[in-house]
Amino acid sequence: MVASFNLLSAVVGMVGLTAGGGLGIPLEWLDGSVFTSYFWPGVILGVVVGGVQALAILAQNRTFRLAWGLHAAAGLTMMIWIFVEIAIMLVWSPLHGVYFATGLVQTVLAVLALGAWPRPFLGRGRKHPRTMSGARQHTVS
Repeated sequence: MVASFNLLSAVVGMVGLTAGGGLGIPLEWLDGSVFTSYFWPGVILGVVVGGVQALAILAQNRTFRLAWGLHAAAGLTMMIWIFVEIAIMLVWSPLHGVYFATGLVQTVLAVLALGAWPRPFLGRGRKHPRTMSGARQHTVS
């Protein structure tokens, strides 16, 4: 669900930035960057950010073992995109917060699906036996 939202947003953003003339975003926000228009950022948004989202959705629909790893990568890609966009444009909008949050949620859910959830959740690990001097004993198996 999060990946579908992110994919749709990336595609709409790509169309708006490339064919839509930059969605009304001031061109001055690109001053000092390598970009002279919003065309190439739009292409990068659609191909890279949207492409990784599409790969994650495809892998999940085909039940590939790689799916959750791709979802984690797609969420990280979304967060990196937002971070770099803010760094280049030096502006922030509430949409940056929304899309960073969706990338974070996607990444966290993927990492949890990969087994990062401890069982039991508040359980503690075993204590290592200590010698008389208080140093841990290490055994080789």
